Amino acid sequence: MSDDVDTLRQDCLAALAEATDQRAWDAIRVSFLGKSGRLTGLLKQLGRMDAEERKVRGAQLNRLRDELTRAIEDRGREIETAALDARLAAERVDISVPVVETPRGGLHPVSQAVEEITAIFGAMGFTVAEGPDIETDWHNFSALNTPEHHAARTDHDTFYLPPEGDGRNRVLRTQTSGVQIRTMLGQKPPIRIIAPGRTYRADHDATHSPMFHQCEGLVIDQGITLGHLKGTLIEFLRVFFGKPNLPVRFRASYFPFTEPSMEVDIGWSRKTGEIGGGEDWLEVLGSGMVHPRVLANCGLNPEEWQGFAFGMGVERLSMLKNGIPDLRSFYESDVRWLTHYGTDPLAPALLHEGI
Repeated sequence: MSDDVDTLRQDCLAALAEATDQRAWDAIRVSFLGKSGRLTGLLKQLGRMDAEERKVRGAQLNRLRDELTRAIEDRGREIETAALDARLAAERVDISVPVVETPRGGLHPVSQAVEEITAIFGAMGFTVAEGPDIETDWHNFSALNTPEHHAARTDHDTFYLPPEGDGRNRVLRTQTSGVQIRTMLGQKPPIRIIAPGRTYRADHDATHSPMFHQCEGLVIDQGITLGHLKGTLIEFLRVFFGKPNLPVRFRASYFPFTEPSMEVDIGWSRKTGEIGGGEDWLEVLGSGMVHPRVLANCGLNPEEWQGFAFGMGVERLSMLKNGIPDLRSFYESDVRWLTHYGTDPLAPALLHEGI
């Protein structure tokens, strides 16, 4: 009987030596060790033998089973390793080949400016407030103490929309001041917000666009003075332009919603365009103390609460900071322009050490 065991062993080892893939290996495993395999058939014959013969024969077949199992498993690992090596050789990457660069996007100058403005005022304790682009005439003009005859309310300057069902006029907001009104109506003081967003006016040339971005700010509290306004804006402008000693000048002006009102100028050079250099002045934003009528329109007692407000054009600040000569280029979707003026979207907005 040892002859059939030796024959079985030799047949299995020979078949394994010829197996070169997983399918052939699996067929050998089944043919020898499976339920209907050759070794299994010999094990089934043990039941017909007497006790002494079954003991000897069983030990012999068990040793053969262990031997064939090890041989089959070893050959399986060899076949698997060879297949993996062949796959790696076929999929090898030539690292000496030059990499094809994928075009990388950048942050639009408007988005970058908004991020920087938000970061600076956020460090001062301001929060961001938002409102609808379509405003009622009351939120956009009347609540802000803008008289009916004011030029800004004409259709030459403002985009009017069909009235609402209740007959109230609607406009594309000409400023984000409506957000200030909504905040004062919906939130009790103290208030410290900025309101960046799109605004719309009927104007279009090298320095004006029918759609542009503004950022307005509002502070309402007790004991607020003009000194708080000046300190806030001086610090903001010096941080934004990265010039700790930037000259800043406040000029008396007029806005219906503030009293007193001031234009804010920064030092620059008309010849070179350098911010902070030269002896010239350049207007960059408007500001003032919130008019008592505006406070009263929002249900706040002017005798108890005071505040200041300011507003700036985001594109204008970006043009000055980055040396961009034409506002219209912001919206022409010229990839070359965006590549030149765009910034890394993962780069953080830098803050001045003084904040």
